[in-house]
Amino acid sequence: MSHTAAPALLHARNLTKTHHGEGGPVHAVRGVDLLVRRGEFVAVTGPSGAGKSTLLHLLGGLQRPDDGAVLLNGESTEGYSEARWTIERRRHIGIVFQFFNLVSNLSVSDNVELPALLAGTPAKRARIAREQLLAELGLTNKARSMPAELSGGEQQRVALARALVNRPSLLLADEPAGSLDSKGTRELMRLLTRFHQEGQSIVLVTHDARLASSADRVISFFDGRITDDTDLAQDTPLAPGGPGRVVELQD
Repeated sequence: MSHTAAPALLHARNLTKTHHGEGGPVHAVRGVDLLVRRGEFVAVTGPSGAGKSTLLHLLGGLQRPDDGAVLLNGESTEGYSEARWTIERRRHIGIVFQFFNLVSNLSVSDNVELPALLAGTPAKRARIAREQLLAELGLTNKARSMPAELSGGEQQRVALARALVNRPSLLLADEPAGSLDSKGTRELMRLLTRFHQEGQSIVLVTHDARLASSADRVISFFDGRITDDTDLAQDTPLAPGGPGRVVELQD
């Protein structure tokens, strides 16, 4: 089944977000429409300060929009409480951040297993899921290590395992290569491509064109606007009025 024929997994409608600070209001996201289908890998790329991370945080319920709505599997999240969003992130939405956000006083194995236990997975099943992911990511020999003992690339692999341990339907990655060297970036690109080939839906925010090239579809931001929304498989812009319509963003 092609991605264009796949059902919608996530649909953002007219998302708007304004930050209020000492310097006055900052219109971080203005009227964003975005459709992500099941099994699709979408990269949102552009310079720093374009509003990309704010958009991703809205999609994952880490921030609330001032206006608009996010639909997950066709269901509006408008009335979701913080507790409900927490449950969604534990069970259905995995998130990977630039700075890893690992728990420093927990071992690699405990960091990966923790989200499964918090989601109510029985301890034996959580341990099996952890061991499978560590093996997939080449981290079996690091299971007892502490985060501070790992390289940046290894820490990001642990963060990826933690985000995927509950087999979420959607993976959100916010500048995941921002703290990595070239080798770590290539490794991350290879891993994201592999999980996508296995059916994982991914929304990746990045200013790195190398990472973006792994996606099915690339949304380009420049000077606060979407300048391009291209299906890389077809190498053509998406139809006007669809997911590729112009969206204004500003940090």
